[in-house]
Amino acid sequence: MTQTCIVYVTAGSAEEAKRIAAAAVDERLAACANILGEIQSVFCWQGAVQNEAETALLLKTAVDRLPALTARIVELHAYDEPCVVATPILGGSQSFIDWIVAETRPK
Repeated sequence: MTQTCIVYVTAGSAEEAKRIAAAAVDERLAACANILGEIQSVFCWQGAVQNEAETALLLKTAVDRLPALTARIVELHAYDEPCVVATPILGGSQSFIDWIVAETRPK
């Protein structure tokens, strides 16, 4: 079973993405965050197709920290239904994976 994952989040602005990223890392819910920049998102919301600029954010965390991280993102996020989805990390640099796990342990 994988012990780490990448969490994909979209935010309404770069400032919101930075605030979420900083809180997640500071609170040891994520080892690190990458703010990818502005993206265009096309989605259905309340029966209508929307086309909006958003900011994409990736966070790396331990799987056992995912529920707390998700709850914190939802708490900090301005959207009613924020995009917060996780994908398992199936491989890669074991030392980096170990670092993610170590950095997300409460002190």
